[in-house]
Amino acid sequence: MTRSVRSLLVAGAVVALLATSAAAQEMTTSDVQRLEQTADQIGDDLVNLRSRDRTAARTYEAELTELEDEITYLKVRFRRERSVPRAHYVDVRDRLEDLRNRVSGNEGSAGRYSAENGSSTASPGTVPAGTEIDVRLQTALSSDTSQVEDRFEATTIVDLREDGRVIIPAGSVVRGVVTAVDDAGRVNRKGRLALSFDQITVGGRNYPIRGTLTEALEAGGYREDAGKIGTGAAVGGIIGGILGGLKGALAGILIGGGGVVAATEGENVELPPGAVLRMRLDQGLMIRNTR
Repeated sequence: MTRSVRSLLVAGAVVALLATSAAAQEMTTSDVQRLEQTADQIGDDLVNLRSRDRTAARTYEAELTELEDEITYLKVRFRRERSVPRAHYVDVRDRLEDLRNRVSGNEGSAGRYSAENGSSTASPGTVPAGTEIDVRLQTALSSDTSQVEDRFEATTIVDLREDGRVIIPAGSVVRGVVTAVDDAGRVNRKGRLALSFDQITVGGRNYPIRGTLTEALEAGGYREDAGKIGTGAAVGGIIGGILGGLKGALAGILIGGGGVVAATEGENVELPPGAVLRMRLDQGLMIRNTR
């Protein structure tokens, strides 16, 4: 075998290896089908849960609806572009598996609510799934410069209380992660960012969380009257958030399912420091040593 032939064979092997590696990083039709099957299974489990605990079932049904919207988005994008980063699929898959575990009771989540009166039976210091907390972004995020797996921080704006006790004090640090990025200069021509939250620090202790972005608001002045933050035990959630002074949603962006932030025009998504991000906890959180 001549040197030139060997070189061609090696080059061909390298190209094949690179192609295989690239394919492994992309979502496939089978991946989409698995997401749909998991969503269908969760729907069946929710039918059974509804007969035992309507309050919990309603909470999970809303979460499943958002995930189904996200699956539809992935299907449409895959049909149009024939190429979707596998990280997008993995994010939705993991959230579906987490929801399925909670619906089936594998994590004990369904037992937080009383089926007899629909009230929360959570232990003291428990923040139920579905709670929304407003946090202030500390550094800018942009679909032009941010990268997948970039970390960012935000801080809670007001105390989160239950029965007069502070569970999560204002200024607690919430850590987020960029899970997907689409630059405006690419095929979509609209910038997109997907954000999630994975940790909160309370009293010097780090707690893992699973949080989803639901709104992005422009900050104004604040009435930090934490005493007016009530508890929503009857609906299984603690009410938290901004009590006043917001100027409304940030202009030029929309929030979709799964924490996807999309530009409304052919621009990049720009989230400035100080923007208020509304985070929904997708699973319950137990805080120790509340006061």
